[in-house]
Amino acid sequence: MTWILIAIIAVIVLWLIYTYNRLITLRMRSNEAISDIDVQTKRRYDLIPNLMETVKGYMQHERGVLEDVTKARTEAMQAGGSPLERQEKDNALSGTLKTLFAVAENYPQLKANENFLELQRELTDTEDKIQAARRFYNANVRDLNTKIEVFPASLVAKMFGFAEMKFFEVSASAEREPVKVKF
Repeated sequence: MTWILIAIIAVIVLWLIYTYNRLITLRMRSNEAISDIDVQTKRRYDLIPNLMETVKGYMQHERGVLEDVTKARTEAMQAGGSPLERQEKDNALSGTLKTLFAVAENYPQLKANENFLELQRELTDTEDKIQAARRFYNANVRDLNTKIEVFPASLVAKMFGFAEMKFFEVSASAEREPVKVKF
């Protein structure tokens, strides 16, 4: 009887350790994912000035678009708080970049310029990586939040103070709409 009791206690302790470690792993993956978003947005901020310099010579009369992109970049870089809190500014920057590329379609010389094309490819690649990083973050947050909510792991989560994390999502309905370009 004593051996059975010891075996049951050992199984419970091993389960607690496994569940705790799994929660820690999920939280660390979520933190890593949010850091990946920061890395990619930093890359975006570094590429934008190069793109803007290339485009300026071709688009003197489209100053409004250039100013909007510059303003959105500055606001996104200066936004404080966590990456989730900065998402609104980053999403606004994405929208102005889409407008810039749409306006650039009217400039055949610009579209053929190698520097512009390379910067556009890099920026598009970075935007894709940001979206992938956001999806990766949301997948990890989903896994962590699910583990926190599911019984019996929820008991361990509550015991050790694990809290749900927020998903990365578009905050304004206008950002869900396609970018409109007017000439």
